[in-house]
Amino acid sequence: MSYVPQLSDEARDFRGRMLPTYASDLQRTDPEFVERFANFAFGEVASEIDLPDRTRFMCWLATCLGCQGIDEFRALLPAALNMGVEPETVKEIVYQAAAYLGIARVFPFLKVTNEIFELRGIELPLESHATTTADKESRYEGGEAAQVACFGEHMHGFKDRGNADYPWINEWLVRNCFGDWYTREGLTIPERELMTFCYIAAQGGCEAQLRSHTAGNVQCGNDREFLIKVVSNNVPFIGYPRSLNAMAVVEEVTGAKE
Repeated sequence: MSYVPQLSDEARDFRGRMLPTYASDLQRTDPEFVERFANFAFGEVASEIDLPDRTRFMCWLATCLGCQGIDEFRALLPAALNMGVEPETVKEIVYQAAAYLGIARVFPFLKVTNEIFELRGIELPLESHATTTADKESRYEGGEAAQVACFGEHMHGFKDRGNADYPWINEWLVRNCFGDWYTREGLTIPERELMTFCYIAAQGGCEAQLRSHTAGNVQCGNDREFLIKVVSNNVPFIGYPRSLNAMAVVEEVTGAKE
C-alpha cells in the first residue's frame, strides 16, 4: 500500500489557498519527501514567519530566479497569482532580474512566465510601465533619482565617479540597472530593493553586493527585523548555507551585536 503524506493542518490550508486543484506527481513517487517539505515550507515557515502573502510569494519568485530554480518557479508562479501577486508585478520581478543575473539566466524564466500567463488568459504584452524614455539623459535622470532613493544623497553624480579604466560601468549602473528598471511602475522602490536582495542572496558568492543592497533596503524602510523574516522565509528554497550567509550580512550591516 502506498504511503500517504501526513500534512499538518497549517500546510494543508496553505497549499489549498496556493493551488486548490494542484496534485504533484511527487506525491506518488516521493510521498515521504512531500510530507516533510510541505510541512516545513508551507506549514512551519508560512505560519511562523509573519509576512503578507503577496510579499512572501514575490520573495519566493525572486529567490527562484536568483538560484536558477526554473522548475520551482514554474510551480510557484500560478500560486503567486492566486495569492495576490499581480501579473505586472511578476513581469517586473523577471525584467529587473536581468540586471543582476544576466539575460542568459533570466530568459528561460521570461519564457515560462509568458507560457503561464497565456494559459491563464492574461493578454500579452502587458501595458507599458516605463517612466523613462530610451533617451540616455532621461535614463540618467531617472536612474540617479532611484539611486538616491535607495542609497542616499551621496549618489548624486555617481555616474561621473567611475574608475578611469572603465568609467562606463558606473554610467551603465545609473542609466541601465537603475534608469531602465528601477524607474518602472509595477514595483515600488522598496519592493525593487527587496527583490534585488533576494536575487543576490539566492545566487551566493556576492556578499559585497549583498551588503550594499542590505544597506539600500534599510534606507528604503525595509528594516533589520523585516529582512530577517525575508531570509527565513526563503530558507526552503535556497537552503541553509546561503540563508545563513545572508543573515550574517544583515547582522553586519545593521550593526546587530552578538
